[in-house]
Amino acid sequence: MSHAVSGQSARSLESSLSTTLTAPALSVPRGLVCLVVAGLAWGTAGAAAELVFRAGGLGPAALSFWRCAGGLVLLLAVRALRRSPAPAATAVREPRWRTAVRVLVLGVSLALFQTAYFAAVAATGLAVATVVTLGAGPVLIALGARLTMGERLGRGGVVAVVGALGGLAVLVLGSGGATVRPAGVLWALASASGYAVMTLLTRWFGRAGRVGDRLGTTAGTFAVASLALLPFGVAEGLVPHAGHIGEVLVLLAYIASVPTALAYGLYFAGAAVVRSATVSVIMLLEPVGAALIAVTLLGERLTGATVAGTAVMLAAVVGLAATEARGAQRSPLPDA
Repeated sequence: MSHAVSGQSARSLESSLSTTLTAPALSVPRGLVCLVVAGLAWGTAGAAAELVFRAGGLGPAALSFWRCAGGLVLLLAVRALRRSPAPAATAVREPRWRTAVRVLVLGVSLALFQTAYFAAVAATGLAVATVVTLGAGPVLIALGARLTMGERLGRGGVVAVVGALGGLAVLVLGSGGATVRPAGVLWALASASGYAVMTLLTRWFGRAGRVGDRLGTTAGTFAVASLALLPFGVAEGLVPHAGHIGEVLVLLAYIASVPTALAYGLYFAGAAVVRSATVSVIMLLEPVGAALIAVTLLGERLTGATVAGTAVMLAAVVGLAATEARGAQRSPLPDA
């Protein structure tokens, strides 16, 4: 993380995004792999952001803006360099106005998801913000998927969700000392709502078979999010003012590439073919990855709560992913 992104890494990013986002359709197992990689990549964003905040370079809104704007630049570069894929024979081409509405809603949801979470962390602390945001997300998504798409979790899915939420609570709150403040809880619920809308809308279009240029749609989502965040970033200060400006720029390059352009590209591809509730549980890999990085790279102490919470959440994710994959083998439909 302390070195600039090399040309080889950039080419790897281009190859991964181009292969995933231009394929006519993903199988459920491949979608699960995309989501696992995305969740682990998201987990590195918190550590990188923490280093930026320690350096005093940017505030939360400005960091969110540069994250989206940098991701947009990378996605546009990949789109310009890749070959145009042949359209899938079973694809349903939607009207341009509908694509525009989808991109607008996804972009605003993305901006809300990221920035409200940062606000929740500032208001009530990392522990409570993480528990409320990532705990409320699967609940809102499961309810929304049941009401809008008729997706059922089943008994095994319910056990996995409950287990994952319990593991999350142990992982984040196990060290004690958390302070709950109403304003922070409200911000965290707003963040969870943005995440839920983003996940449900992506899944709904994936179920309906409405596809277009997925790479272009992802880039459009980042463009809308960047525009939505721009005034807040300007008010906070867009130019890094830290003494270690080089370190801040390297961290921004990493945040824009791996946990943003690559991770969100994989997320949107996977979320289109995997059940919404399963998506929300697999994305709980983010705090697991963040906890491991905090212990191995940032010098934080390894506690019994960290080990227990990580083990429970990983078991829940593996169990739910296995259930999803078995269901896909029994039926050609992604929501089997």
